[in-house]
Amino acid sequence: MTDSTSTPSDEASQNAALQKAVIVGMQPDQDRHVIDEAVRFARLLGAPLVVAHVDVTRFVTYEDPDGYVHSAPIDINFVAGVAEFEAVQASAASLLDGTGLTWTARQLVGDPALAIKQLANKLDASLIVVGTRKRGIGESIREFFTGSVAARLTHRQHRSVLVVPLGESVPDSQKEIWPETV
Repeated sequence: MTDSTSTPSDEASQNAALQKAVIVGMQPDQDRHVIDEAVRFARLLGAPLVVAHVDVTRFVTYEDPDGYVHSAPIDINFVAGVAEFEAVQASAASLLDGTGLTWTARQLVGDPALAIKQLANKLDASLIVVGTRKRGIGESIREFFTGSVAARLTHRQHRSVLVVPLGESVPDSQKEIWPETV
């Protein structure tokens, strides 16, 4: 089951049904291992799963007293964020349909750590699951300026955060953890 929250009353009723959910942060083309771990913990906890994608090309303009978030694009070309969410929804559907889990996809906006934290508060989430970042100099530079989403989540709220490693681990003999890959 997927949804794209459109009205404040819809969101409030959906949030009530998703209390104690496991939230998994997801990006297009993300390693399947992250969502597999989220599914495993949702089953263990008997909780619904919320697949959260954060559109960093939009920012929160204001929030209604009932929690409905209004946003605006940073750039006039906001089609990229819509396309990313559609890709995340399609990927989640292919991975989750047939699992028997109750799940939904949510599009969040702004800073990923703060947006996921706010959603976790609304749902009184049981667990937040995120993946580590991809290796490479570009990702290292991005993390230098924005910080690690996983680290910021663990320091800014009280819920447990499961950080799932992506891809193959770096061997102990390799000195440089994030070499530039071509």
